[in-house]
Amino acid sequence: MINKTLKRALETWGSEAQMLMVVEEMSELMKEVLKNINRKKDNVAEIIEETADVEIMLEQLKENYHIAEKVAAYKEQKIKLIEQRLNDWDKR
Repeated sequence: MINKTLKRALETWGSEAQMLMVVEEMSELMKEVLKNINRKKDNVAEIIEETADVEIMLEQLKENYHIAEKVAAYKEQKIKLIEQRLNDWDKR
């Protein structure tokens, strides 16, 4: 079940504002990852912070669209696909 605080944030600030925040937080994480790769910047603390922010906002996104169970099922399928690809890779 979604954390009561996260559900309250969604109800208080509204779905549109929070869905825009999802995009903003993902963008901030993307920026930090790119800094780390392209500039060889030691910014793991920033990556940790932004990852936490994205995970929080993804929980709100799943609650907003009532898709948590479907996301979990699809994620499981994707992980199995990755495992199969890795197995195929190892056979090369």
